Amino acid sequence: MTPPPTRVGECRCGRVRLRATAAPLITSACHCRGCQRMTASAFLLSALLPSDAFEVAGATRIGGLHGPEQHHHHCDHCCSWLFTRIEGMPEFVNLRATMFDAPDWCVPFLETARDEALPWVATPAIRSFGGLPPADLYPELMAEFAAHA
Repeated sequence: MTPPPTRVGECRCGRVRLRATAAPLITSACHCRGCQRMTASAFLLSALLPSDAFEVAGATRIGGLHGPEQHHHHCDHCCSWLFTRIEGMPEFVNLRATMFDAPDWCVPFLETARDEALPWVATPAIRSFGGLPPADLYPELMAEFAAHA
């Protein structure tokens, strides 16, 4: 399903609003135990967006991991996990796709940490990795996603 050109969304309480004005570069499901714990679900559904096509209005705070590499932004009030920025990659933002008002277009193309998936979980992902794909493979994966979308 093709995403609409502009999508809006919000956190659980509505105090933080999100807006995306470009199609995602890739969509994914992460099965790692960290994502399972942070979402209180079987996996995390994400859409990787260009940073310049993403807007956030409202107060966020860093939650989850507090390390130097990943910055997990949460609503300052309800603590919904909204998006992640990765140090050294300012051109991208990894948004929790279910924050969009209408997230039904976000079918995972890629799944990561399949080795940690709950045994009964199945996704329609076309590409699957036991852990994370090598960083140098992402340009190829994004090109494959764009051709598939």
